[in-house]
Amino acid sequence: MARGWGLGTVIEAAVVVAIVAVVAGQLLGQPVLLGYVTSGSMAPTMETGDGFVAIPAAVAGEVEEGDVIVFQAESLHGGGLTTHRVVDVTDRGYITKGDANPFTDQDNDEPPVKDAQIVATAWQPGGGVLVIPELGTVVMGTQSVIQSVQRRAAAALGTRSLLGVQGLAYLLFALSIVAYVLDVWLGGSSDRRRDRQRERDSGTSARLLVAIFAAVIVLAATAAMVVPAGSQEFGVVSAESDAPGPRVIEQGTSESVDYPVSNGGLVPIVSYFEGDSERVSVEPTELRVPARESVNATLTLSAPPETGYYRQYLVEHRYLAILPQSTIRALYEVHPWLPIAVIDGLLGGSFYVVGIALAGTGRIRSRSRETPGGVFDRLG
Repeated sequence: MARGWGLGTVIEAAVVVAIVAVVAGQLLGQPVLLGYVTSGSMAPTMETGDGFVAIPAAVAGEVEEGDVIVFQAESLHGGGLTTHRVVDVTDRGYITKGDANPFTDQDNDEPPVKDAQIVATAWQPGGGVLVIPELGTVVMGTQSVIQSVQRRAAAALGTRSLLGVQGLAYLLFALSIVAYVLDVWLGGSSDRRRDRQRERDSGTSARLLVAIFAAVIVLAATAAMVVPAGSQEFGVVSAESDAPGPRVIEQGTSESVDYPVSNGGLVPIVSYFEGDSERVSVEPTELRVPARESVNATLTLSAPPETGYYRQYLVEHRYLAILPQSTIRALYEVHPWLPIAVIDGLLGGSFYVVGIALAGTGRIRSRSRETPGGVFDRLG
């Protein structure tokens, strides 16, 4: 008979989800499910180190006055992700301000925020931000410890492959295996052995191990699709006369240049391009790039009739071509995130099913005195 979920299981599941969300956010360079603030500019709504539930911009819907958004700033704090409130919506973009700040960001030389710069919106049930106290403090402290461990491990082994996000994935993978092996090896008392035997019979441990591997694959696939994509800014000067290059264009005219799309991975990709206005476009809007190759598209930038400096954004959506291109296109037309969800589900689900098929129901027997062998006599 299947057991119901106890409070401890629910708490453990919540902790796992939080950890995965934070790791995924670090991997993708933007908050995924959970975000946090690193300054007091949003006090008293959020104090330094407080966390919040982050809804990705692609699914959050239209931004309105009063929303708290996470956006890629240009000049604030030297650029980077900023979490502030929208206090006005204009034709040029959103006017933002920290709740504790006396002036808007645009008073401090930050240009109005465009939709292409927004990566997430803070969840505000009932009109107020749902705050998770000290989440950021815990994350930043943990991150500091992990970075220290990475540096020590990299120095001890003489390799830089353990540094950065990729190195973190290696370390987590290795630690999960070591912890699992120790858990099986160090049996302890007879009561513990009986408990462990029940766990082996239920198959929980094997499924957990396969699920960890599947999660690593999904995170890697998501990073391969999201990290190289996103929005790219083009600063264009609309001038009375043209100048070499696409940055200074005669007012009211357009200029086209080659736009290389590179794929450094081992799997072909399909990219789709969207301009944030009629003044920036790429042809073709759908492009397939083979593995380890680069393909040129044509980027066209247009200068408005009025002279001045204008920011224009091009948004790229990138997908691993493990589905037929027509299928990816159909999913993309429904929603740009749908192909990622389907591809992740296909990769993670396929790996999990194959892993369970190979490992059986997860019955794992440890080495005993009567039966010589390695750490595991049988997995299956």
